[in-house]
Amino acid sequence: MTDGYYETSIHSFTKNKTSTVIVSKEFLSEEDTVLIIDDFLANGDASLGLYDIAQQANAKTAGIGIVVEKSFQNGHQRLEEAGLTVSSLCKVASLEGNKVTLVGEE
Repeated sequence: MTDGYYETSIHSFTKNKTSTVIVSKEFLSEEDTVLIIDDFLANGDASLGLYDIAQQANAKTAGIGIVVEKSFQNGHQRLEEAGLTVSSLCKVASLEGNKVTLVGEE
């Protein structure tokens, strides 16, 4: 952490790339409550990285909202183990055989 901003490294499973994420202290403080939204949940690294930034600011995290969760990977479990509430719009059970199978369709 530096004087003017919060910083963390986040690895993207989808892009297989690690990026540095920086948020100015001007935009996040201990008075804030954050809802983290992510498009895809695989291993949870992106959401955990953003949660790390919220913790650096002593901000409250209301939870994690996911559009598409790859339920066959460990991201949901990792986020819950960190004490976070996770809500997903769509849960994918499998991508085998070039077919998308949703949770409940197995």
